[in-house]
Amino acid sequence: MNKFSLFGIIIVQIALVCYSISIITEQRKRLVSGLVLSFLTAGVVFDIIATTFMILGSSRGLFTLHGILGYSSLLGMFTDAIVIWRFYRANPPGTAVSRLVHLFSRFAYIWWIAAYITGALLVALRHA
Repeated sequence: MNKFSLFGIIIVQIALVCYSISIITEQRKRLVSGLVLSFLTAGVVFDIIATTFMILGSSRGLFTLHGILGYSSLLGMFTDAIVIWRFYRANPPGTAVSRLVHLFSRFAYIWWIAAYITGALLVALRHA
């Protein structure tokens, strides 16, 4: 495995932790706090960096099935970050997240986890 791919794999683990802290906190409390915003934003940044390194390390091109799944899941989490930031700015502190925002965050996170698991399985099968 080349250095770019390995570095991307390490960074995507950090994105997983950040996304998980952010989304699980929002899902349990139904509130957008500084913790949620910080970890969600960090997750998106780490995910972009990880995706870039994985693209640089890939020998299979940009448009594989896993690549498209990964890009769409990154887009979902990026969109979720925008939605969460807009909600935070438009509402006073302590306002419960709307049902639509709550469900979108959950769906985006589940989609991202599906892409993450798919990537992990592909790596495991390729190097088994």
